[in-house]
This record gives sequence, C-alpha cells and structure tokens, in this order.
Amino acid sequence: MSFGSEFKEFALKGNVVDLAVGVIIGAAFGKIVDSVVGDLIMPVISSVIGKIDFSSMYFVLGRIPAGVENTLPTLKKAGVPVLAYGNFITVAINFVILAFIIFIMVKQINRHKREAAPAPADPVTPEDILLLREIRDELKSKQGN
Repeated sequence: MSFGSEFKEFALKGNVVDLAVGVIIGAAFGKIVDSVVGDLIMPVISSVIGKIDFSSMYFVLGRIPAGVENTLPTLKKAGVPVLAYGNFITVAINFVILAFIIFIMVKQINRHKREAAPAPADPVTPEDILLLREIRDELKSKQGN
C-alpha cells in the first residue's frame, strides 16, 4: 500500500473526521463563551467592583522605567514584570462556564443513551422447562379434584 493511499485511508476514517468536526465546533463554541464572559458577565462584575476594564487589573512587580506609561500593554512591552490577575480571572471564568456547559451536555447525552438502550429481550424458555411446567400444572389441577 502506498503512502498516499495509506494516508487517505487514515484521514477518511470516521474517527478522524469526527475529531476534526469536534475541534472546529469546539473552537467556535470557545469564541461564543469568550464573548459571553467578556461582553456579558465581566461588565456586570466590573460594575459591582467599580472597575470599567476588568482585564486590565494588575500589580507591577518591578520598577517602572522612566518614560514608560503605567498601562498593562506598555508595561509588558517594556519588559516590566506584571502580575495580570484580571486577565487570569477572566480566563478562569471562561473555563468554569465552558466546563459547566460541557458537563451539562455530556450529562444529557448519557441520559439519552440510557433511554435509547434497548430493553433486554425476554429469555427464551427452553422446551423441557415448558413441558415440566405443564406437567406440574396438570398435577396440581388433578390434586385439587
């Protein structure tokens, strides 16, 4: 088998295609969650805390050189050590929301799998057992007379 045909067989297997679709959908879903957090949740949290831009919350860990503006992008560009905890909190909230949504989805999928599982078929009773039952029932009916 040639390398090209072997690769084609591998790439077109169902698992690889399913994985590719999952990664693409996951990336798009991640963007949706980023937007929910950045555009809906963080502004509410920021209004409660009193900060307008939550992602720009940071502590400067080093000395700021002369002439460098005290903003997160310029400090990072100047190489000043900065603890950007606001961005970390935003990413952590993204993760928690995404993990919760995936948990709900997996839970629902598993519930549907359990519901869709076929009921076990009634075991077929062997013929000799059926005959023995008939004999037993017949004997019971004769004893009662």
